[in-house]
Amino acid sequence: MIDITKSISSKYLLFGSIYFIQGLLLAMGQLIIPVYLVEKSFPAPLITLIVGVIMVPWTVKFFWGALIDYLIRFGRKIFALFGGILFAAGLFAVAFIDPAKSLVLFVFFFFMSVSGLVLQDVAIDAWAIEVSHEKERGKISGVMFAGQNAGIASGFIFLAFIAHAISYNASFLISALIIIIITAYIVLFNETKRDIKSKKVGALLISEFKKKPTLYFSIFLLLVNISIGILILSVPLFMKIVFHFDIAQMGLMFAVFPIAMAAGSMVGGGMCDRYDRKKILSVFIFLSLIFSAFLIFVTSWEMLIILFAIINFLSGSNTTVLFALMMDITNPRLGGFQLSFLTSIVNGGYVAGQTISGSMVSMLGFSRVFLYSAWFLGPVLLILYFMKLKKWEKTDTVE
Repeated sequence: MIDITKSISSKYLLFGSIYFIQGLLLAMGQLIIPVYLVEKSFPAPLITLIVGVIMVPWTVKFFWGALIDYLIRFGRKIFALFGGILFAAGLFAVAFIDPAKSLVLFVFFFFMSVSGLVLQDVAIDAWAIEVSHEKERGKISGVMFAGQNAGIASGFIFLAFIAHAISYNASFLISALIIIIITAYIVLFNETKRDIKSKKVGALLISEFKKKPTLYFSIFLLLVNISIGILILSVPLFMKIVFHFDIAQMGLMFAVFPIAMAAGSMVGGGMCDRYDRKKILSVFIFLSLIFSAFLIFVTSWEMLIILFAIINFLSGSNTTVLFALMMDITNPRLGGFQLSFLTSIVNGGYVAGQTISGSMVSMLGFSRVFLYSAWFLGPVLLILYFMKLKKWEKTDTVE
């Protein structure tokens, strides 16, 4: 068995590989599913609504966080394994369903798969907090999101190619097999289990969310991610509807985006361990506003690829800094619930942006949607300027 607290390389490999398989599903949500449904003649507003519903489990991560904190005596590992199995099982079922004939079943089993992914994600995040210290959290979050974006890039290229050459259902089935193989890697790691009485966890939880910095930061997390959420689905729809590319072509072109995001994750992770995290975040958000606004001048697919790659680089940097900040203010004894609650808010912003993007495109057109996604970051910067961020204080720990 591998001791995760002593083997740094194994620790990074574990967290990076689990986030890699998360990236496969995100590639499906951002490209494979929308294009698949366009080819099935679904309208844009319905497509983004379907994707929004499928991604809802990301917004209730705190449910799984509360559960694994309450059952902390069983450790984090068992939940990471079970979540991976549920994750794969849902995709396996989807591989045998035609959404044009059984849309409800298609959405249900994708919803089930995402639920398993979220359970695994919460368990892994809580585990990461327990086995890391403050000065390496930027690097760990950088490795996590680099792995996630490597998974997205692989999904864009490999899964899109499988969908084009064989079928979309084959791409879902192969993904399920990859997820099972990587989830099995968790078995090799040893875990030190702890036991905290539930009433003490409850008291500690209440005290943590009474802190004003945590409350204000929670509001900020929701708002900051709506902009990129809008772009995540509107850009693929723009490529498909306006430029008429097929799924294989789009997969190759879109692979640039997660690579850019992974690079941004590594840059943001290194910088936020070295410099003031709030200042670094302010710079990245301001640049995101500028380049998002430039999308209204797009006249070719080449220009779109370049601009959206830059936006993804900045988004990767933003995400890494935000995750490091969330780890900072999370009490390790509430590693499951508190961090999952904060990330649920982050994901709520993404899902809200994704869900409304199709209707916005239908009502406003692509150019105005791009412009509004940029404008939305203005108030976000203002909130960040006045917001005070404080780290978790060890004196609040309940023994």
